[in-house]
Amino acid sequence: MEYIDVIQGSHEWFELRLGKATASNFGTFMANFGKAFGEPAKKYAVQIALERATGNKTENEYSNGHMERGHLLEPVARALYEQTYFVDVSNGGFFDCGDYGDSPDGLVSNDGVIEIKSVTPAVHYNTLSRGKHDPAYTWQLAGHLDCTGRDWVDFVSFCPEFPEDKQLIVYRVDRDQMQQELKMLAERRAEFIELVDEIYKKITAQ
Repeated sequence: MEYIDVIQGSHEWFELRLGKATASNFGTFMANFGKAFGEPAKKYAVQIALERATGNKTENEYSNGHMERGHLLEPVARALYEQTYFVDVSNGGFFDCGDYGDSPDGLVSNDGVIEIKSVTPAVHYNTLSRGKHDPAYTWQLAGHLDCTGRDWVDFVSFCPEFPEDKQLIVYRVDRDQMQQELKMLAERRAEFIELVDEIYKKITAQ
């Protein structure tokens, strides 16, 4: 694993991600664990193989209002997190692990990372009621721990429409809590990379 202190969303950042499975997409191939890969995982494998073969980005550029909201509010959420917990959050950059990698939203001290979700009131309320992180992001959180080698990840849900004392919800996930998930991730990811290799060979065969 190599950490590159690069600005996320920059040209260099996109170049580093080319042809690699990234933690934000780990859930795609973790679905149906123990069974054959579904169509979303197969499409993702083709995307990665094509990036390897051509050196060009093929990642879906799809964006919607919720995603744009997240990008706009992420700096606000990060600042509030820093003020609330009296910490400094440094650049998440990119953790290059060879065939895969990770871009956490920020690094905290020497042992933690954060994942920020700026969400709608309904989603924020569901997270508050659940009393834990949104399970839809379990594999992204596991990916953060796995790729960075750090000890914990804070899942941060932010919603400015809520009362001030409830705008920021933070649930910490420690490495010890995710031992089984980390084992499953390593196993399934290796199978997924094999699929990518097979597709790459077919694409580049003479």
